[in-house]
Amino acid sequence: MSSRIFATAFRNSARALARQATPARTLTTVAKRMSVKPVAATFQTRGMKTLNFGGTEETVYERADVPKDKLLETFKNDTIAVLGYGPQGRGQALNLRDNGVNVIIGQREGKTYQQAVDEGWVPGKNLFPVLDAVDKGTVVMNLLSDAYQKEIWPEMKPLITPGKTLYFSHGFSIVYKDQTNIEVPEGVDVVLVAPKGSGFTVRRLFQEGRGINSSFAVHKDASGHAKERTIALGIGIGSGYMYETTFEKEVYSDLFGERGVLMGAIQGLFQAQYEVLRANGHSPSEAFNETVEEATQSLYPLIGERGMDWMYSNCSTTAMRGALDWWKPFHNASKPVFEQLYQSVRDGSETARSLDRNSRPDYREKLEEELKEIRESEIWRTGKTVRQLRPENAGQN
Repeated sequence: MSSRIFATAFRNSARALARQATPARTLTTVAKRMSVKPVAATFQTRGMKTLNFGGTEETVYERADVPKDKLLETFKNDTIAVLGYGPQGRGQALNLRDNGVNVIIGQREGKTYQQAVDEGWVPGKNLFPVLDAVDKGTVVMNLLSDAYQKEIWPEMKPLITPGKTLYFSHGFSIVYKDQTNIEVPEGVDVVLVAPKGSGFTVRRLFQEGRGINSSFAVHKDASGHAKERTIALGIGIGSGYMYETTFEKEVYSDLFGERGVLMGAIQGLFQAQYEVLRANGHSPSEAFNETVEEATQSLYPLIGERGMDWMYSNCSTTAMRGALDWWKPFHNASKPVFEQLYQSVRDGSETARSLDRNSRPDYREKLEEELKEIRESEIWRTGKTVRQLRPENAGQN
């Protein structure tokens, strides 16, 4: 269907590119963006405003609400301890460091600890064992895995003293406290900033002078300034704009989305369509192109640009007719599954299974086995070959 995309899309894209005058992304450019060196990007800034989201008024907070001097003033007497140098910990810590905030890392020794050393964190200066970092920090950003948060909490809790801020990027540990046993002491601000993307994306968008969208929430406001400080933290970690939520709504929507359209459902749909095409005699390359490659490289970017109807309107009338006829049957077939999924998130079934599986000594090996099953399936082995054929990947393995 790619060959039938209307010229309208290309004309609009060309105009957009002309306005932006964006240079080609060479490998050197990409490598620089991946660097951990401080960035001096020019950021687009706007301020707090109330907007209409499909008929509902909501207030959003943007970068202009917390210029750099305000950020530094807000945390001038603080030591921000980022616990965990995994994807979120790394992205948020590096962005805070580049913004000039006093940041230390708490990380267990191992491969990730060495990565932190390689990226400029110095043992004994701003890189410490987890509990040492908790003790030193006035703002404790708990970005450890959900399972490890539960495991280490009995040792951590005495170090979360009145006057400190306990920060999360996920409502898991607080909302499901009956499973995690995490009860925060009195006199502590408990807040959340949840970037809507991976830690890799948090870092990359910051380096590009852009910003991730994030939600934020205040669970406990012992200081009387928790909301103001949370918004500042959100901007400091690289958010472009933020909207307010609660710990409960964040964790429900996050777990639901990951298991649904964002990750679980999309893999299931890709796999099902690919299998039907293969069963009807289509080659692996054709099945992959009509299932994944065209979606991710041609059509989904149009959705991101201006919405689903924009993508539809830039395809042939035959394609539009088929999509308009079939989206409702797919909706009707999948909605009961989504309803079942949401209930399993809300009643704690999903979190109980996650804590159980991810607390086992061999959890990494088991996860790798499941990932290997996906990686070595025909659809994704085909995808590896197809990606190599993209012009920008010529000469790469």
